[in-house]
Amino acid sequence: MTTTGTDRTGTRHEGAGRDAVALLDRAHAVVTPRLRADLATLPAPLRRVAMYHFGWEHADGRPAAGRAGKAVRPALVLASARALGGDPGAAVRAAAAVELVHNFTLLHDDIVDEDRTRRGRPTAWTVFGVPDALVTGDALQALALTVLAAERHPASAPAAARLGACVVELCAGQQADCAFEERHPRDVTLGECLAMAESKTGALLGCACALGALYAGAGEAEVAAMDAFGRQAGLAFQLVDDLIGIWGDPRRTGKPAGADLAAHKKSLPVVAALTSGTAEAAELAELYGRPDLDEKDVARAAGAVERAGGRDWAQAEAADRMARAVHGLSCAVPDLDAAGELLALAEFVTRRNH
Repeated sequence: MTTTGTDRTGTRHEGAGRDAVALLDRAHAVVTPRLRADLATLPAPLRRVAMYHFGWEHADGRPAAGRAGKAVRPALVLASARALGGDPGAAVRAAAAVELVHNFTLLHDDIVDEDRTRRGRPTAWTVFGVPDALVTGDALQALALTVLAAERHPASAPAAARLGACVVELCAGQQADCAFEERHPRDVTLGECLAMAESKTGALLGCACALGALYAGAGEAEVAAMDAFGRQAGLAFQLVDDLIGIWGDPRRTGKPAGADLAAHKKSLPVVAALTSGTAEAAELAELYGRPDLDEKDVARAAGAVERAGGRDWAQAEAADRMARAVHGLSCAVPDLDAAGELLALAEFVTRRNH
């Protein structure tokens, strides 16, 4: 499967999308009770912020009917365990741990990026303040490792070690992303940007797949291959996300058109354009050198990215990364029919158009 492999009616992708939605719903059903039980162990002030962030309580502590994200990462853990012949039920704690780490990054990212909304309501830091949101994120990371370490399963210790190493890589990716913002628009290379995206996005998807493999009793080579699958799918995901950040429909994204350009983000399509050596690259660099971009400037920047080849490059690169992901998956699961759930999830997250 690649991101270009569809028929004219699109029925294959629609079917994969329906399969993925069903997988995500099942992951929610089994992982949410585990997450709630884990959050219940936090001290009350931290628990209050965490429950709000997950969408399960209002700011005043009243129950809320929110859903804590799509559960892509927990679903990858469970699907990976199943693809390698394991019992997904044995990997529920690992799936919850990965989701706790993901939400640790979201709490911190919202602070760093000064994002004021998430999942349709104010972000935790805008409601409870930066210090409470920051330390709650820290607590979620520690809780994730505690959840794994406390479990009596042969995979528990190696899973905790792998997740801990992943957190370090995530932090390095976040640091690199922030450092890019301080550099001249044309000083960031495409290689640096891809490495940052792999650390910041691909690492946790790879870790999710690797943890599923560990809980299935897989060998070192299979675990590494599953990690490679998740990382490459994660890069494809980030490329699509960056395209949406420029050309996404505001009615579906909830953000203004070109929001990433207005924020001067050095996303992958932007860096591809800036390093293209074209006249449009110079135009884009000049626009990015301005402190503020108005609506016309954002439209000009989007046009410059497209004319410099940034949009086409990102689309082709996403397809290439998905091809690499499937190759990695085939090394761990030679019969790709057994990996149908993983392929459906990967195609779902890289086929978004909103």
